[in-house]
Amino acid sequence: MFSPPSMGYDRAITIFSPDGRLYQVEYAIEAVRRGYTTLGIRCADGILLMAERRKIALLIDESTIEKIWKIDDNIGIAYAGLAPDARVLMEEARTAAQIHRILYDEPIPIEELTARISNIKQFYTLHAGARPFGVAFLIGGVDEKRPVLMSTDPGGAYAGYYAHALGAGSQTVLEVLEKEWTPKITLQEGLKLGLKAMAKVIEGELTPQKLEIATIDIDSGMFHKFSYDEVSRLIEEFKGGKS
Repeated sequence: MFSPPSMGYDRAITIFSPDGRLYQVEYAIEAVRRGYTTLGIRCADGILLMAERRKIALLIDESTIEKIWKIDDNIGIAYAGLAPDARVLMEEARTAAQIHRILYDEPIPIEELTARISNIKQFYTLHAGARPFGVAFLIGGVDEKRPVLMSTDPGGAYAGYYAHALGAGSQTVLEVLEKEWTPKITLQEGLKLGLKAMAKVIEGELTPQKLEIATIDIDSGMFHKFSYDEVSRLIEEFKGGKS
């Protein structure tokens, strides 16, 4: 029996569909949409990154599961999507940050770092035999006493944000952020807002095992990853404030 030829644009990254779409990029974006929820908030006094973390097996060592990474003293990255893709690009980001620091004796500008990672992503939308990276990033930090939050998508596009969310619960989180974010929000207020948003999308009770949190404040300009005890204390204060 005669079989019609398959639509090449649904299989090859280098072929546009008749309506101008790259389906493989869209499939990669879908991988991000199915990822665990991640949010970032640009505050008046710094940057907040918060990510949902799930224990996928009973005997897994939780300390080996990371959704937020330090890139340089003043920069952190959180992701949603495929963890191996995120790890590879995170290492590229760290290398770019260190090369820039060695060459110019200063931290890499956050937009420049974001552009470099986005360029790598875009490169993988151009060549047959490759696939797009199925991961999106929130890149946050402090540039010369100025908080900066940027996001990249699997196709290589990037933009700056006041607040943003990625992953499966992103729409619910964005509704909270769009309603309650203000230009004068502080990191302390941002932490409460982030917990309020994440509580709406995390299954079951909000616990420190399910969250990663990091901040970069303007005064120190230093990335700080919250310890288990710090997250636990923050959640208890949040629950106490709700009651």
